[in-house]
Amino acid sequence: MLKNKRQQQKNLTRKHLLEIAIKQFGETGILATRTADIAKHANVSHGTVFAHFSTQEDLLTAAVEEFGSQITQRLHELIDTNSSLSKILDAHITGLIEFEPFYTRLIIERRLLPANVTNTYVMIQSTISFHIGIAAQKELDQGIVRKLPVHLLYNTWIGLIHYYITNGDLFCSSGSVLKRYRHELLQHYIDLITI
Repeated sequence: MLKNKRQQQKNLTRKHLLEIAIKQFGETGILATRTADIAKHANVSHGTVFAHFSTQEDLLTAAVEEFGSQITQRLHELIDTNSSLSKILDAHITGLIEFEPFYTRLIIERRLLPANVTNTYVMIQSTISFHIGIAAQKELDQGIVRKLPVHLLYNTWIGLIHYYITNGDLFCSSGSVLKRYRHELLQHYIDLITI
């Protein structure tokens, strides 16, 4: 019983560290955030961070995996219910809004990050692309979407999202650029690709 409680506490501490890390990476920048900063904001000792993640790279990889897991799970559930492409894209934006500061830093700093982190990011994007591609292919087959290669449908969508995120200061002086423009971006994209 005592071992079970220790494991539960360990899991809660790890989850808390990931939440704080994602927040700090988003606020300060991935490369500028130190493990000591995360420990301070999590109200734990610096050693506690390393008890859960052996290196800062491991912590960052786990943060990217957590972000990816939450987004891809939502998309997977919608695919299972045979949802429309529009609903899948809206769920994608909803997930990105939840992690927008972190995701913004991730796409801006990605080329400077360790290969392991970049590979994790690429796997997440591939999974998102796969889920969006399933819905897009269904609507291509139904004649709803223009006859375009599925990879271009995804790349156009992610390009639009990334443009707004990385240039958020030009579109939105404060707050979430995706929250502010979500409906406009979604409608514009759907208008571009539908017949």
